[in-house]
Amino acid sequence: MPSLHDLVAHCDRRTRRTAFADYPGSFNGLQVANSGRVTKIGAAVDAGVEPFRLAVAAGVDFLIVHHGMYWDMPRPLTGPAYDRVATLIRGDCALYSSHLPLDAHPQIGNNVLLARQLGLKPARTFIPSDGGDIGCIAPSRLTRAALRARLERHYARVIAIECGSTAPRAVAFCSGSGNSALGHLAAAGVDTLITGELREEHFNRAQEEKLNLYLCGHYATEVHAVQALATELAKKFNLPWQFLATGNPL
Repeated sequence: MPSLHDLVAHCDRRTRRTAFADYPGSFNGLQVANSGRVTKIGAAVDAGVEPFRLAVAAGVDFLIVHHGMYWDMPRPLTGPAYDRVATLIRGDCALYSSHLPLDAHPQIGNNVLLARQLGLKPARTFIPSDGGDIGCIAPSRLTRAALRARLERHYARVIAIECGSTAPRAVAFCSGSGNSALGHLAAAGVDTLITGELREEHFNRAQEEKLNLYLCGHYATEVHAVQALATELAKKFNLPWQFLATGNPL
């Protein structure tokens, strides 16, 4: 039976946890331990009482999430914060979080997998960060209409703001929030971005800067990397794994 230490060590290496700086408070890595053994791996986008309850009910004792618990610590363990931790401890379920390292990863990152999902092959990166670039850019021969049609096959709701070229030569990808990506598009020579969400004022910016912006949902664009990491981990340690979907529409 593989140990918690074995799985955490593998995840730390695979995600380049110590080398990739993240936002303050994100605290990538093991956030809550368990009794030390692992029999089933789980993957979810968010840390929260409901995802934790789903994991425990499914027999998961090592849960990988993209958005961890510790964005605004220190916080007293009362109310919802207590419920989260208590659910994990009572269920003997460890929690491992990886945020920007899993967005940017060149093999199993959200952005690379978003591009491949559409049949595109990333050729370069953008959105510089302390640990490396976060987003990726793929050359494309698709028309704007064909690109939108492919997105609509994979995502329940696609908001299309189409003010750029009708046949973009390249497509940029930034999963989750794309707010930080917009300022890097011109320098990268790209007018088309696929992301999860943007702010209201970015509609005007798309008109003014002649951009194509496709918003597919923050949650929906960040299911990929946790599933990819869980799949690799399950294969390496010969364990079952399960994705815990929460139906988050945002």
